[in-house]
Amino acid sequence: MTKPFIATVVLQLQAEGRLDLDDTVERWLPGLVSGNGNDGSAVTVRQLLNHTSGVFDYGDDPGMGAVLFTPAFLSRRYDTYSLEQLVRIALAHPPVFAPGTSYRYSNTNYLLAGMIIERVTGRPYGEEVERRIIRPLGLTGTSVPGTTTALPRPHARGYSTLFGGSPTPLDVTELNPSMAGSAGGIVSTTADLTRFLSALMRGRLLPQAELDEMTAPGPHGSGGLGLGSGTLSCGVTVWGHDGGIHGSSTLALTTRDGRHVLAVNTNADWFRDKLPLAEAEFCGRPGPQGSQDPQGSQDPQGSQGRPS
Repeated sequence: MTKPFIATVVLQLQAEGRLDLDDTVERWLPGLVSGNGNDGSAVTVRQLLNHTSGVFDYGDDPGMGAVLFTPAFLSRRYDTYSLEQLVRIALAHPPVFAPGTSYRYSNTNYLLAGMIIERVTGRPYGEEVERRIIRPLGLTGTSVPGTTTALPRPHARGYSTLFGGSPTPLDVTELNPSMAGSAGGIVSTTADLTRFLSALMRGRLLPQAELDEMTAPGPHGSGGLGLGSGTLSCGVTVWGHDGGIHGSSTLALTTRDGRHVLAVNTNADWFRDKLPLAEAEFCGRPGPQGSQDPQGSQDPQGSQGRPS
C-alpha cells in the first residue's frame, strides 16, 4: 500500500511543474540506471509508476531472495538497506524486457520513484509523504518509519511461515522496513487507508488532470499509476492496491467516487485471497469462482505470496 502514496507524491510534483511523467530516469538520477543492458535514458517516470519499465525486481535476486524469503530472514530482519543499495542489487541483472514493451510488477520501480522524489524536492521521500498526505489528511496511524523496527502501539503481532520455509507460523513483528523502502515501508491502519483512498478519489490530493492520469488504464494491461482496477461479479469497478510484508497482508479498494471504500489487513502474510471479502463488501455476497481480481494484474507477486 506504500505505492499509491508514492505515486500520489510524484503526481503532485508533476502538477506543480517540478517534473513530468515523461521525464527519463536519467534526467533525475544520472548514471544510476546503467550497465547490464539497463538504460535510464530509455525509462520514463511513468513507466516506473505503471510497471512497464522492465527494470528487474530486486527481490528476485537470488542472494536477496535468500535473505528475505527463507528462514535466514530471522537472523537478517534488522539489517538496514538504502534505496540505492537495493536498486544496485536489481541493476546487477539485465532488464526483463525493453522499456515500454510489456508489463511486470517490480518493487525496484518504486525505489527509483522514491529516489526521484528526493532528488526533485531535496528532502527524504518519507518527509514528502508526511508533509503532503499524512499531516493534511490527519492520518494519525500512518508513518514512514525508515529503519525503526518496532510498530507504533497498539498493534497486532505479525506471523509468517517465511513463504513456505517454516512448517509453523513465526512471530516476525519486529523488522527493519528499509528492506522495502519506498516500495513498501509505510505503516498504516485500515481506518487511515480508507480515509486516504476516499480523499484521493474525491480530488483532495490531486488536480483532476493528474487524478485522471492515475486512474487511466496503462499499456500492456498495466493498470493505473500506483493503483490497479478491476470489475467485481456484480459489475462494480473498484480501484486500489494490495500489499504485503513479513507478518502482514493488506487490501484496500475504493469506488471511483471515493464514497465506498474497503481496507482489510491480516496479521498473517500467507493469507492473500481477499477477493471474497471485496465481493461481500461491494456486491453483498461472495463472488463466483473466477471473478476478476481487482489486483490480479497490478500485483502478480501478491498472488505468489511474496511481499509487495
